[in-house]
Amino acid sequence: MQDDFFKPSRTQLGEEAEKQIKEKHKETDYDIREYPVEIIVSKFLEKLDNDRAELFVPDYQREMVWSETRQSRFIESLMLNLPIPYLYVADVDDGEDIGRMEIVDGSQRIRTLVRFLTGELTLSGLEKLDKLNGLTFLDLPTPRRLRFNRKTMRMIELIEVDEDARRQLFDRLNTGGEKLWTMEQRFGSRDGSFTRFVKRLSSDPLFRELCPVSEARAKRREYEELVLRFFAYYDGYKSFKKSVDDFLNEYLSDQNSKVFDEQEYEFRFNSVMAFVRDNFEHGFKKNSKNMSVPRIRFEAISIGIALALDIDPNLEIYDISWLDSKEFIHLTRSDASNSLPKVIDRIHFVRDKLLGNEVEYADR
Repeated sequence: MQDDFFKPSRTQLGEEAEKQIKEKHKETDYDIREYPVEIIVSKFLEKLDNDRAELFVPDYQREMVWSETRQSRFIESLMLNLPIPYLYVADVDDGEDIGRMEIVDGSQRIRTLVRFLTGELTLSGLEKLDKLNGLTFLDLPTPRRLRFNRKTMRMIELIEVDEDARRQLFDRLNTGGEKLWTMEQRFGSRDGSFTRFVKRLSSDPLFRELCPVSEARAKRREYEELVLRFFAYYDGYKSFKKSVDDFLNEYLSDQNSKVFDEQEYEFRFNSVMAFVRDNFEHGFKKNSKNMSVPRIRFEAISIGIALALDIDPNLEIYDISWLDSKEFIHLTRSDASNSLPKVIDRIHFVRDKLLGNEVEYADR
């Protein structure tokens, strides 16, 4: 009875819960905007003074995972004027992306629009508008293209929301969809010798100096993610499938299940870091002003270097101006990593430029 006397009442517990809600609550200001499809696509594709588009997909989001049929059905929904969910974007107010709009939710829809308007998507699997099957946007009559470009989508623009809050919102908006693997989840469910090896290398001081990431990304094991991607793509980039999650999960599980040459793997990783230190003034960064390195840029440069060093261990370079070329920027933009040909192209571009060879593209 004495113990029950000191237990807090349900009223007290409710008050404590209310206090916690207020403490954890983050005030979020927002605007609701409506943009024509043509404007949304142009904001995603057209580069600003810093070679970056105004509307972009952040590195914490998944790659393009919608099938061709699902993309086609989304276009069909727009054609039929069916209700489309809101897009969520955030006005970035700090760091190197200040002033740009980060896509928090809706990247699959926006990238589908980009593929359709640029003629990359051939419609398929449609039932209601089955006569569109086999056609691209460029095959449509001009009046229909004009009308489609004028169709609008509503966008909730979040204002003054920090990166951590944007990531939390993304996770919550996607809890009902396909499972998103964070490194915490991946490492928690796939412990083993290779997992521990990746964790150790992720703390390497030179690696962290050459490849800085934001504090928020570091807390979410971004360095471990980059190390895992380095080995996974080096060992199997030619067998990459569209799902990065599956690719990394299967690789980590496979490596943990067998004996690997830890000394050889570490030598390969350290050789790439030493090469970047000795030859790339800004490390993996584009320039001195950048404070963080995107995953796709790290992958292209690190794997390209590793492959080049396999061919010529004594490789010497005198010109890396191609890192600022339109071709490299195109190959490493935020939506360029979702297919095997694009993975091969960006890696081979770096490898062959370093070796002074003609670039061996996947489909050219």
